[in-house]
Parts: sequence; C-alpha cells; structure tokens
Amino acid sequence: MRILFVGDVHGKPGRRILKERLPRLRSRFEANLVIVNGENAAGGAGISADVAQELLASGADVITGGNHTWHHRDAFELLDAETRIVRPLNYPAGTPGRGSAVVAAARNTTRVAVLNAQGRVFMPVPIDDPFRILRAEVDRLREQTPVIVVDMHAEATSEKVALGWYLDGKVSAVIGTHTHVQTADERVLPEGTAYITDLGLTGPTDGVIGVDREQILQRFLFQMPIRFETAKGPAALHGVVIAVDPESGRATSIRRLQVPA
Repeated sequence: MRILFVGDVHGKPGRRILKERLPRLRSRFEANLVIVNGENAAGGAGISADVAQELLASGADVITGGNHTWHHRDAFELLDAETRIVRPLNYPAGTPGRGSAVVAAARNTTRVAVLNAQGRVFMPVPIDDPFRILRAEVDRLREQTPVIVVDMHAEATSEKVALGWYLDGKVSAVIGTHTHVQTADERVLPEGTAYITDLGLTGPTDGVIGVDREQILQRFLFQMPIRFETAKGPAALHGVVIAVDPESGRATSIRRLQVPA
C-alpha cells in the first residue's frame, strides 16, 4: 500500500496548490491514504472549521496538527467533533481533540493508524515526553493495525532523528514536520521504519518559511514585534510517498516530492 503525506500547508497559497495538485498526485502514485499537516492552513497559523473542510474536500483523509493548532477559537470544538483531525497527543489530559486516529485505507482492507506528537526541544509549551507517550500509544494501536504513521512536529533535528531510531521497527513511518524546509535524509531504517526529518512547506516559495519576507527581515533587523502575514507569489507542494507492506507494517520505500506551482 502507498501513503502520501503532504507537508505543512501554509495559508491560502498552500490550500490552493493542495486543491490543484493533490487529486493528480493521489492518482499518479495510487495512494491508498493521504495525510496532510494543516496546523498553519488558516491564515498562516492554526486551523479553523471552514479550512479543515476545505482540506478534506481537497482529498486529505487525515489532518495532523502542531503547536499552532489552537490559534483559532473554533478549533476547540472542531478538534473534539472531527475524528479525521489529530493534534499532538502529548498535551495534558482534557485538551480538545485526540492524538491518534485509525482510518480505512482506500482499495485496501488494512486500516492505518495516524499519530501526532510535538517535540519539547526549543518549543515554548511545557508538554509531556513524546517518546514515552508515543511508545505507549503505538503499543495500544498495534493491536488494531500493523500500519502506523507518526507525525513528529518538532523544532530540533536531533529530537526527530532520535525518535525515528526509538520507534524503528515499531511503526511504519516517522515523519517530521514544523520547520517548513524539506530535508534530504529520507530513508528506510534497518527495522523497516520510513523516516524523514522534515517534509517541507506546502505554500509560498518566495517568503521565509511561508511568511512575507519583508516582515521577517524587519523582525531580524530591529527585534520589534510584528504581525506576520502569509507571503504572496508562487507556491509549491512538498511531501513524501511511502510504500508499506500491509501485512507486516514495514516500509519498503520512501520518496520525496517537490511539486512546483
């Protein structure tokens, strides 16, 4: 089976290219499941009910989140109501939403578990240890399906690499998100877990990780607070296609995608 995972969708430009390109990509790679990170999809920060429906209508089967997931107030109710959206599972008990979902894959009898976790290194929110919490949730979900995909939303490369090794052989893929710059370290680890440190950005290419470059330059030059806006101009879609043996849950390949506007 094949799983298409699309990197962080940023604002309207990201949603536009997702809508334009995702159907053809799904057909081209015969993807059984599409996962989209949408934590910056609504105006460049967070997700809203309208935007979530737009991503699902564009072809996403599961939407993952991150540290900006709760930026819009209506996300609280959305996360509790929509089972196809997962937020980082290592937030405290009682946080709106859920950290994992088990969904049906198209044209395949095997179900797929999708987990979302957030790193702690260089991240401002004091949250629980993603390593131990992910391991416990993976052990629980393996009773339901051998195909498990983890979105590790983290700042530090070392934390994501370490998690890949920690879960090697226990999940089908550990996929890094958050930093918006696609890395070139995709590989299948020795025990069968597909890994990449960061999927990259689905959104504007002429900004700074999706944000208007002049605003970012002003921030670096003068260190004054400024409201960030999504960059304008051309956009690109970044992601990976993962091939997984549905019987064992072991990945057999991972391929990076870079799709220009």
